[in-house]
Amino acid sequence: MPKWLAKLMLRLLGMKIVDRNAGDWPDKYVLPVVPHTSNRDFPYGIYSRAIIGEYIRFVGKSSLFKWPLGPILRWMGGVPVVREKRTNFVDSVVKIFNERDSFKLCIAIEGTRKKVTHFRTGFYFIALKAKVPLVFCRFDFEKGVIEFSKPYHLTGDVRKDFDYLYRHFDGIKGLVPENSFDYDPAVLDLLPEVK
Repeated sequence: MPKWLAKLMLRLLGMKIVDRNAGDWPDKYVLPVVPHTSNRDFPYGIYSRAIIGEYIRFVGKSSLFKWPLGPILRWMGGVPVVREKRTNFVDSVVKIFNERDSFKLCIAIEGTRKKVTHFRTGFYFIALKAKVPLVFCRFDFEKGVIEFSKPYHLTGDVRKDFDYLYRHFDGIKGLVPENSFDYDPAVLDLLPEVK
């Protein structure tokens, strides 16, 4: 999609982009997006990608990439993940990062469009194992801003990293405001240990 068209579409939708990287993006990163409260978030992501000039991909299980949907998903930036018996999803995606010189991956870390109390952790372990930073993306429909952060390099201290992450996204209002994320520090007790 041309940048001018993406800008026009976002302007008509009452949104603008804030790029804290000012065009200086890393070659590899995981991009967690919050809040994800509606199916309509997807076109906002496509417009944003065109405006910032980053070809950010998404992953899905390989069975989704068969005909007739497969070519469309690939064209839109989808990457099929083959989950073998001996590998899990995290390791499969880490393998993609390790095989490529450049790979940018978007993940809606709430795992659903409904209201959640905590985020899933797969994105974190993908970034940690692949040794790539996180670039946070906030869909703030209350302020009319889609914001991309500077890279955050994980410490490996899962509680410290998630506390930072949760605070970054706390209270940001999505397209369906009542399904937006609100941070309760008690959820840190639910986190798995890093081995």
